[in-house]
Amino acid sequence: LMGQNIEGNEEIVKRMKAEGHLIGNHSYSHKYLQKLGAADIRKEIEMGNQAVAAVTGTAPALVRLPGGGSNAAVLANIHQPIILWNVDTRDWATKNADQTVAAVLGKGKDGGIVLMHELYKPTADATERMVPALAEQGFQLVTVSELIRFRGGAAPGTLYYKFPPQ
Repeated sequence: LMGQNIEGNEEIVKRMKAEGHLIGNHSYSHKYLQKLGAADIRKEIEMGNQAVAAVTGTAPALVRLPGGGSNAAVLANIHQPIILWNVDTRDWATKNADQTVAAVLGKGKDGGIVLMHELYKPTADATERMVPALAEQGFQLVTVSELIRFRGGAAPGTLYYKFPPQ
């Protein structure tokens, strides 16, 4: 979640946690962190952590970078594992359920991470179709935290596109 989007949506965030969804930090205001200095990188992440913790009681364990952009300063100033993806649905660009489904089905791999956004109704519609289809294909859908636990852990300030990383 982006920290700035939590205000006014506290009940939804609480429900997400209660239902067992993994809540990660996507920065406070979606600034491209690789364009910021060290202090501003830390501020974006810490404010995002604080916004989530204020509602859920727990700061996120994981970070997803806005736009997936990183550099040495980003890696040095984020003290949580950084989760990216190996399947990009481009749902933010297409806003089309059929295209989102097509971007995932047949492309999933063991240990893979799919990028989608909670902002769009077509993404929710696509998810309702993809989850049963992936299960029928033999995939076990887990949170990234579960994937990390099953696959040996994750280090702070390290980028992960899938598990295991190699």
